[in-house]
Amino acid sequence: MIPLEDFFRKPDKVMLRLSPGGDFMAYLGPWQRRLNVFVRDMASGEARRVTEATTRDIAGFEWVNPQRLVYVQDSGGDENYRLYAVGHDGSNPIDLTPFDEVKCDIVDELEDNDDEILFQMNRRDPQLFDIYRINVHDGEMQMVGENPGNIQSWHTDHDGRVRVATTTDGVNTSILSRETEADDWRTVAEYNFKEYARPSLFTFDNAGLYVTSNVGRDKAAIFEYDLATGRETKLVFEHDDVDVERLLYSPRRKKLTAAVFETHKLHFRFFDDRREAHQRFIDEQLPGRENIVTSHSRDETRFIVHSGSERTMGAYYFFDANSMTLERLFDLSPWLDEEKMSPVKPIEYTSRDGLKIRGYLTVPAGREAQNLPLIVNPHGGPWARDSWGFNPEVQFLASRGYGVLQMNFRSSAGFGRSFLEAGFGQWGLTMQDDISDGVAWAVEQGIADPQRVAIYGGSYGGYATLSGLTKTPELYACGISYVGVSNIFSWIEAIPPYWKPYLEMIHEMVGDPERDEKRLRETSPFFNVDRIQAPLFVAQGANDPRVRKQESDQIVEALRTRDVHVDYLVKDNEGHGFSNEENRFEFYRAMEAFLDRHIGARAS
Repeated sequence: MIPLEDFFRKPDKVMLRLSPGGDFMAYLGPWQRRLNVFVRDMASGEARRVTEATTRDIAGFEWVNPQRLVYVQDSGGDENYRLYAVGHDGSNPIDLTPFDEVKCDIVDELEDNDDEILFQMNRRDPQLFDIYRINVHDGEMQMVGENPGNIQSWHTDHDGRVRVATTTDGVNTSILSRETEADDWRTVAEYNFKEYARPSLFTFDNAGLYVTSNVGRDKAAIFEYDLATGRETKLVFEHDDVDVERLLYSPRRKKLTAAVFETHKLHFRFFDDRREAHQRFIDEQLPGRENIVTSHSRDETRFIVHSGSERTMGAYYFFDANSMTLERLFDLSPWLDEEKMSPVKPIEYTSRDGLKIRGYLTVPAGREAQNLPLIVNPHGGPWARDSWGFNPEVQFLASRGYGVLQMNFRSSAGFGRSFLEAGFGQWGLTMQDDISDGVAWAVEQGIADPQRVAIYGGSYGGYATLSGLTKTPELYACGISYVGVSNIFSWIEAIPPYWKPYLEMIHEMVGDPERDEKRLRETSPFFNVDRIQAPLFVAQGANDPRVRKQESDQIVEALRTRDVHVDYLVKDNEGHGFSNEENRFEFYRAMEAFLDRHIGARAS
């Protein structure tokens, strides 16, 4: 049996980024069990660690210039990310934003400016993010955009000027524009949040935008957008079956290169012969893989490529476009044998009211898809989606003999406006029915043993777990809620301050505690705890800003008051999910024992 730790240990090297000149490569790698930034000299192959995080992983980083990087890190999972800078040789480390309880995000690395970046933070008002220009050598900063109270995102043109912003009043969004940073903002267009034109990037003359828009249509598509009239002009690319939301482009050659869209797998629609030729060459060298360029030198001749599949975390390659050569750099998890991993197959079934539900079925390697103990694994969000690719949780569960069913229930993202809106106001109702219908499909197909079905999920998936145990207790032999919502009222009341501007939208998408009190009470597992019959395991990070610890505390206490045993794991140094390696190991060991006891070998 593959050791549990092999699935959840830190990868040796991840998140590779080439320096602007292509002479160095930075990556995250473990040191004292935490992910730190390392820099490798591409000529000599020598690498050195340039950060010294010991309590929390570094969450991400970017090159600012050929000699300097910026990185972000929070404290104990609170998601209040600070910005730091360090030289490629470890010199001049600086805490750029030494502020407590402040959240920072990089907006633009300013490719043509080697000294500064643009970032946003909510120091002035916890609910609002202002935008600043900061010097990465000495930390000197200047506000370049004060949030008037409704701006939700900032967008720069190709010269690094903040010229477009989007606003919200809770349910309506607007696009604002200005000619220079000294000008006043002008409202270009206004939309209800269900209908949108989201800025992707400026056109290369800096006069207009490329946007993702679902205005007057069901599936979002890419358009050129006129900032003078606030209307879509030229259609760039659309897909009949799914939303199209991502664009690739060449900063150096100033042209769009591809649109990216996802059906059951990831696909490209190329607009540029050179980029298409590069992708064709890479795919021919690495067949049967999902091959994605993750970084490139500023002159766009040297590239980092990640190549993976559903059965391997994959490997990184160095692609030289001048010589058309592809060099393997290293595997992310060489200790995992791809041949021992399990295939992940796209599936479809029809909900009870006729919606097509798409998802994925993982069957343990070497087993038939018949009479399996099954784990139903609804995703978080819920306005997200499951995708094809390597998932360590899924592969771990399959290695223990379990089938895993993941479904993109209604309100999952990427399948069009009507599919998204079909889940509004439907937490615990038709959204949950889609999950239940997936269980019924797996049983009817002979895939699942109906006596050995578990449900496990995180965040909204944790809510779906608790909802499944209260709404359809007959379906599940046990459940695992990981940072899950148990009481919709208390969850809404405790949302982070920077989510407050979206409160009216949450009321419409989920429910209004006053207007919809009866429905929310009926669909909050906490108020239906007496219907829970199956064993439950709950895991929670104490510092979670999205789903507060009280969500798990109250469901556990309510069950224990009824003398119902609940396994409960709390980690004081974690937030919305466990990041620290030792905590992940403990969680999955407990999960393994719990499942084995209730639907696994010990249950049999």
